[in-house]
Amino acid sequence: MPSRVTPCLLCAALLAGCATQTIVPTYTTTNPDIRIGGERPLDEAPRVDAAGSFCLEVTERWHRDGETPDGTALWARDTLRKVVPCS
Repeated sequence: MPSRVTPCLLCAALLAGCATQTIVPTYTTTNPDIRIGGERPLDEAPRVDAAGSFCLEVTERWHRDGETPDGTALWARDTLRKVVPCS
C-alpha cells in the first residue's frame, strides 16, 4: 500500500507547486508597425515622397489586428501608396 501512496503524493506536490507560480506575460516588440495594448494610435496626415520621375502619396492607418492570449489589443499599421504628380 505505501508504494501506491508515494507516487500519488509526489504528483499532488508537483501539481500544487506548479499551480501556485503563475507567470504574468509581458509583450514587447521592436517593430514600429505593430503596437501592443492601449488605445488606437493616431493616423498621420498623408505625405508626398519623391521617387525619381514620379511622386508617391503615402497614407498610414492603424487598425486592430487581434489580441494577445490575455486580451491585450494588437494594433498594426497599414501603409497605402498612390502615384501622384510631383508639384
